[in-house]
Amino acid sequence: MTRRSTDLGLLAVAAVWGSSYLATKEIASPDTVFALLGVRFTLATAVLTVVLCHRLAGVTRPETVSGVVGGILLAAVCVAETYGVTMTSASNAGLIMALTMVATPMLQRHRVSRHFYFAAALAVIGCGLLTQSAGLTAPRAGDIVIGVAALLRAVHVTVMARMAEANETDSARTTLVQLLTVAAVTLAAVTLAVSVVSGQSVPAMTAAYGAADWMLIGYLAVACTVFAFLLQLRALGTTSPARVSLLLGTEPLWAAVIGVTVAGDPVTGAGLAGAALVVAGTTRGRMVVTSPASASRQLRVGLATDRAALPVLQVDGHSGVL
Repeated sequence: MTRRSTDLGLLAVAAVWGSSYLATKEIASPDTVFALLGVRFTLATAVLTVVLCHRLAGVTRPETVSGVVGGILLAAVCVAETYGVTMTSASNAGLIMALTMVATPMLQRHRVSRHFYFAAALAVIGCGLLTQSAGLTAPRAGDIVIGVAALLRAVHVTVMARMAEANETDSARTTLVQLLTVAAVTLAAVTLAVSVVSGQSVPAMTAAYGAADWMLIGYLAVACTVFAFLLQLRALGTTSPARVSLLLGTEPLWAAVIGVTVAGDPVTGAGLAGAALVVAGTTRGRMVVTSPASASRQLRVGLATDRAALPVLQVDGHSGVL
């Protein structure tokens, strides 16, 4: 891949991720979250299994353990994120989830520059303005749940980064185990809910999906998960960690643009100010974390997993969400 094609590919991944909030909002409802996630991750697992079939025989115990632990955490992230999207706008969801970018370095064992905390404060203030974009009221439940999802994702990134440091693991195989675990956890939750209380089974829920719904599920599974993961693996071998991080950091901006232009999310002064602060804060935070001046040793790249089981760029002990 040339540098230009790599940059365009990474921007495409960021745009795809930004669009995932609206795609999820179009087909998700509070009572179908687990079923939707079960179907989505089952499909993603099947596709990635086909792609990685030649590498599956080498799955190690550390990769299995790391994948299962990461998958359980990732399931919690996805459940909170999907529930939150059903209760707030797609643009708000994408921007508030960007809090992961500033929360993750704070959970790392290495100190970060004071400039990073200033950037984090800008992002937090921006998220606060987003929750008040419709006027001075209590934050919407969806905004709060998305905020919880962002913090859970930061925990997931941190745990996976530390497990990757402790053991030599293959990122692709670990990711596959994570996807399988998320599918198993969410499908088991649906089965338990149906057996304990009255409700619909996964087949009954999916029977109501039309062609457009299945296209969106396929988009979430293949484009937002498998395609993005594979493209990042290739890009990380041809460009710098900081460049990858900054390009993929445009995700919240894409989420806001797509939410406003496609879904017709309302635009207010407070909302615009909040969006600007989130983008400025997270971008500045990434620049501080990935700056050579912030490290006492050379940059290195490690792969953990995040963003629906996709790579996390680990730069000198800090993990920036990809």
